[in-house]
Amino acid sequence: MIRTILIDDEALARDIVKHYLKGFPNIEVVAECSDGFEGLKAIAQHQPDLIFLDIQMPKISGFEMLELVEKRPAVIFTTAFDEYAIKAFEVNAVDYLLKPIEQSRFEQAMQKLPSKLAKGDDSQELLETASLSPAQNNRVVVKNAGVIKIIPVEAIQYLEADDDYVKLSTTEGNFQKNKTMSFFEQTLDPTQFIRIHRSYIINLAEVTKIELKEKDSYVVLLKSGIWLPVSKTGYVKLKAALGI
Repeated sequence: MIRTILIDDEALARDIVKHYLKGFPNIEVVAECSDGFEGLKAIAQHQPDLIFLDIQMPKISGFEMLELVEKRPAVIFTTAFDEYAIKAFEVNAVDYLLKPIEQSRFEQAMQKLPSKLAKGDDSQELLETASLSPAQNNRVVVKNAGVIKIIPVEAIQYLEADDDYVKLSTTEGNFQKNKTMSFFEQTLDPTQFIRIHRSYIINLAEVTKIELKEKDSYVVLLKSGIWLPVSKTGYVKLKAALGI
């Protein structure tokens, strides 16, 4: 049996998928969830082989939920989304079903399932690609001590490379995200966030002072009182961004 979970805030959409699944007796629905938080709990509890996942849900999106899942099941998306996500679906997800879902299209998706299950999880590239969508880069979702935290990007003071993670410094404290500095450099608004050093990206709104530390070596002072080093390349970017 293939164990599956339906994660969608629309009860009707879940009912349609359940109805279509009656034609596939080898698939067992072990849980239904109406948002990403419920989805995370259900995945941890049931360890499904497959999930049907909506993207645009309240609280956290389907993509944000997937980022927080340690062992990802195969995914069939049940939504309409933008061009970045569509490119990712075509390469990495089992399939994506645009609502309203037609039965013939559903059956086509199910035909792809065996090969995807045999291949195993390959959703990381999907998440990286989908994250380039403008709709995905106005906040960062992190899990801290089992608690999910949604951080608006404007609340980020600076980002710092931290081994395999990136540390996000905010007024509420520091949080870690399993991403790279290059990822954030690509996805954050370049008019708001500048990479001043290989280890630091700063929020321009937090800058209060730039000082020459020694010959060709600069530091920047943030509103929080933190001094950060600025590389030669970073200094050029920072001057341009500040118009000086």
